[in-house]
Amino acid sequence: MAIDGPVASGKSAVGRALARRLGYRFIDTGLMYRAVAWAALCRGVDPEDGEGLAELARNLDIELQWGPEGEGGRVLIGGRDVTGLLRSPEVERIVSAVSARPEVRRVLVEKQRRLAEAGPVVMVGRDIGTVVLPDADFKVFLTASAEERARRRYLERLAQGEPTDYEAVLAEVKRRDEYDSSRPVAPLKPAPDSLVFNTDGLGLEEVVERLLGLICRQDG
Repeated sequence: MAIDGPVASGKSAVGRALARRLGYRFIDTGLMYRAVAWAALCRGVDPEDGEGLAELARNLDIELQWGPEGEGGRVLIGGRDVTGLLRSPEVERIVSAVSARPEVRRVLVEKQRRLAEAGPVVMVGRDIGTVVLPDADFKVFLTASAEERARRRYLERLAQGEPTDYEAVLAEVKRRDEYDSSRPVAPLKPAPDSLVFNTDGLGLEEVVERLLGLICRQDG
């Protein structure tokens, strides 16, 4: 199953819940790009150095962990759990630039396809249905207004005790949307055969139940 969508559209939460309900593994490919961005910061690799980033990604020992019911989201690099470091402001500032590099995408797409070959999976990202798993059995593109997505990200950061400002978060969301949608390699867009699902005003469980209903109807 492929789930795509813009920043803060609920991909990870919905994908994780669907994986748990279906008994699938869950893979958030965005965490892989964040892992490369974090490693680049640590090792002094320029975010615009495509070949340097690709070499880093190729040799980076990234391990994504998920639980027995499909839950996941922990990221280990060289055995070290770095999950809590991947959404830092420093990583946030460069992750779009890192993920836009075609050299990096080629390396990580290959790794993502190998992960998908291991068995049933819910994979989320920005180019899963269009590039990584174009033959996925079910594709959905989750979206919501920029204001709603900024509100979610703002509340998430407040809950984590992180000082933040709603207007700044909204500006960041809009900047990410523009960047991700206009990049020349694997731009953010729904696959032609993807279901576009707007989550404005819907809670997590409501989104999950509706999608499960659609999946069951498709399988039937």
